[in-house]
Amino acid sequence: MTKMRASKKKRKKYGKGLVIFLLVWIMAGAIQNRNDMLLFLMDSIGENADSHVIPASEEWNLIVVNRWNKIPEDFSISLTELSNGEKVDSRIYPYLQEMFDGMRAEGIYPVVREGYRTAEEQEEIYNEKVQAYRNEGYLRAGAERIAKEWVALPGTSEHQLGIAVDINADKTQSTNEEVYTWLAGNAYKYGFILRYPQGKEETTGTEYEPWHYRYVGKEAAQEIFNDQICLEEYCENLR
Repeated sequence: MTKMRASKKKRKKYGKGLVIFLLVWIMAGAIQNRNDMLLFLMDSIGENADSHVIPASEEWNLIVVNRWNKIPEDFSISLTELSNGEKVDSRIYPYLQEMFDGMRAEGIYPVVREGYRTAEEQEEIYNEKVQAYRNEGYLRAGAERIAKEWVALPGTSEHQLGIAVDINADKTQSTNEEVYTWLAGNAYKYGFILRYPQGKEETTGTEYEPWHYRYVGKEAAQEIFNDQICLEEYCENLR
């Protein structure tokens, strides 16, 4: 009799443990789904915010492209290939070359890690980023929401314009930090701006990227640098 009672207590104990485990597991899943849904809703709100829409500029160097402003359908491009195989819009090539010559003259050696991308290349990079977050345990909505902070959807990437470049160091001669520091203080002299500065994430729709520079022309670059604003704010001021 005593053994039977002990056995029942043991089963009851295990039963409670199993119930608690299942409840915790269900709640964890609910929280993940809830967070995922919140991220999705936040993203939807941001995508539909009219306040972020900026009319396309008639000047090719001032076209705003971000998650809310797509590449104009009539935008055309002629490319120049760099020595490492990357390509840029032929119109910015002389200024990019001039800037790199200025850096090398000061003992800093940059390389264009990423230049022009096709829509297909942009889509592949975006999908890889989404999958990386999926592998970390995010559901699709959450993975896509976070991926957009770092990689633009096809049709909303400046790399498809050919007038933006990711600049890193030739690691055999310089460090990325040296390159980023020089660019932050001098790129505007050649018509380039730090496209995604710190503190402007809500306006640009992209996280801080110290390597991503965009050609806007010397006049605009000077003003953007002096006022410490981003391209979106500069173009809004022109309206």
